[in-house]
Parts: sequence; structure tokens; C-alpha cells
Amino acid sequence: MSMIRPFEKPLGMRDTLPAIFEKKEAIRQFGREFFSLRGFEFIQTPTLEYYETVGRSSAIKESKLFKLVDSQGNTLVLRSDATTPIARIAASKLLKEKVPLRLAYYSNVFRSQELEGGRPAEFEQMGVEIIGDDSVYSDAEAILTTIDFLKNIGIENFKISIGHAGILDAIIRKNVATDEQFEQLHQLLVDRNYVGFEESVTAFQLSTEQQSTLLSFVEEATQLKNIRQISKYLYDKKAYIYMEQLASVLEISNALDYIAFDFTLASHMNYYTGMLFEVFAENSSYSIGNGGRYNGLLADFGQAESAVGFALKIDELLEAMPTYAEEKTKVLVLYVSTQLAQALKETAKLRNQGIYTTMQSIEGITDLASYEKQFSQVIRIGQGGASYE
Repeated sequence: MSMIRPFEKPLGMRDTLPAIFEKKEAIRQFGREFFSLRGFEFIQTPTLEYYETVGRSSAIKESKLFKLVDSQGNTLVLRSDATTPIARIAASKLLKEKVPLRLAYYSNVFRSQELEGGRPAEFEQMGVEIIGDDSVYSDAEAILTTIDFLKNIGIENFKISIGHAGILDAIIRKNVATDEQFEQLHQLLVDRNYVGFEESVTAFQLSTEQQSTLLSFVEEATQLKNIRQISKYLYDKKAYIYMEQLASVLEISNALDYIAFDFTLASHMNYYTGMLFEVFAENSSYSIGNGGRYNGLLADFGQAESAVGFALKIDELLEAMPTYAEEKTKVLVLYVSTQLAQALKETAKLRNQGIYTTMQSIEGITDLASYEKQFSQVIRIGQGGASYE
């Protein structure tokens, strides 16, 4: 193991410098108002949870969890997703007060990364959960809220891919021989590796009918003109009828321009049981968010309630958002030590007007010219009074 240099950070950890911090804070403040206006109440869960409860119920692979041991010998995990701890607190407390619940959050999550992965191990998410409503309308609300959020934050060119975890699982399981084959094909769809999917289907030596069904399903499901095309692959039509109802609600809501149905959509989050979706936007290298229905998760905490939600990734939102010119006026009040009282008075007046003002003694600066360049205006307060530049 190489020696750790003083300025190094743990793998996947990042510093947030002032300019990025301000942009993230603007998103947080916007989201706070946006979701509150739609009836969502904000919640904060602990950074640390017990592995035996939240850690085991989380949809994140165990190899991705950050683990540590407390002084009593209990294994703890850093928050790896926001949904599972919210399910814990909803089941233990909030569902006794109100059903359905509408909760929102802005949280850091932690997932261990491989050396060559290049992805952050700590990142922020903002999202909502609707708990206790099993209707198609709560699924639609999650999708429509996502659309409204993105449009209001200035992102216009985006698409939401919608699938159904239950439909996909049923079609694959019906046409494979083992759980291992199912897991392999499912992971290939999570990775969107359609070539690998086809190669694996061929290598499994399935029946001619099973091979044909799987390959034609994948081809057709990625190029849907109408979701009725999926019906022929299903023996149980209940989930299909549900998705037809969802499509109808989204059409009534004038949302179809932002929607694409893709029944090959698969997620590494294994608690999704029904509708699921992923959000893609121009200028972002990865999906900017995802969500879906997870009707089994709360049962892990003693409450068999339905739920649906979504999470937006703050880093990807920043990539997808339009770039606006910095409009803040930043003023520097530069003073000599003998004029401190006048500098305090001038600074207070500016701040009371809502102007971002830094007060700095000239004696504390080594490179005056470089420092002054950081400000829109410099007010110098010396022996002869104040001068404005």
C-alpha cells in the first residue's frame, strides 16, 4: 500500500468548492419550496443505521456498503440510499399519524466504489416518497412531479423511460430454466447490454420457443409504438392493464411528450415491484434520476404498506441544467485599521440592502491586486474617507 499524501482524500470522496456549493444550495432551496407546495413534508434520517435492519433491507449490494462497528459491537452502515431509512421511520412512527404520507428529502448517500470506477462514493440526492397509496394515480403523481420539477428548474430536453419490474421479471422467469439464468439476463438489462443478452439466451440452450420469446420481446419492447404490443407476452394481464391505466392518466395530464415506455427497463434496486422509471437529459453523461413502486419494502419494518417514490441526482442535475451568468454583486469594503468604525457602518448599510459584502482590513492582505479582482466593486475606507471603485 502506498503512503497517503497529506492532501489526498479517500477513494470516491470529493471536496465541494464554493461555486459548486452555491449551485447545489440553490437546487436544495428550490426543491424545498417546490415539493412543499405540492404537499410533501421534508424529513432527515441519520447518516448511520444498523446493518441488521436498514442495511439488510437496502437494495444496494452489500459490497457497496460502508460498514463500521460501534462501541457495543453492533455493525453500522452509512446511508446508502434514502428510501430504506425513510421506510423504517414511516413504519415505526409516521404511518400511525397519517395515510397516505408524502415525504421529501435532500440527503447525502454513500456507496463504496472500485478503484477504476471513477464514480463518487458520496453524493447528494433529492426526492420524494408517497407511502400508503396503491393507486395508479400515485404512480402518475411521482412521474408528473418529476416532469414539473425538471421543467421548473430549467431542464427542457429530457425523457422519462417507464417500465414495470413485475412484467419484466415474469417474462424472463417464464422462459429460463434456473434462477442463475434469470439473474444473468436481468443484470444484462440493468447494464443495457442487449448484445450480451442475445448471446446469453443463445448460450443457455433454451427451447426454441423460449429463445424466440425472449429475443422478440427485447426487440419489440425497446421500440414500442403502443404498449398493447406487450400484452401477447403475458399470461397474467393485471400488471399490463395497470400500465394501460397509467398511460391513460399521463395522456390526460399532457405528459406523453416526455414519456417513452420501455419494458426492458431494469434496475439494480431490487425492491421495485411494479412501475419503475429512469430519467435522461441532454448534457448529462448518466441518468439524472430514477424511481418506482416498492410495495414490499415496508413489510421489512412491520408495515405491509404500498409506496412509490423517486430520487434525483444533484450532480447530474447540475450537468443538465442550463448555465446562467453569475448575477450576484459582491462588494469589498477595504479599510485601514484606524477606520474600523466607519468600515463597520458602511458594511452594515450594504448588507441591510441585501448586497453581498466582505469587510477586509488592508493590513491582512499580501496580494491586494489579486484579491480585489474577486469583487464587483471595491470601497476603500482610509484616512481621507471612503472612495468607490
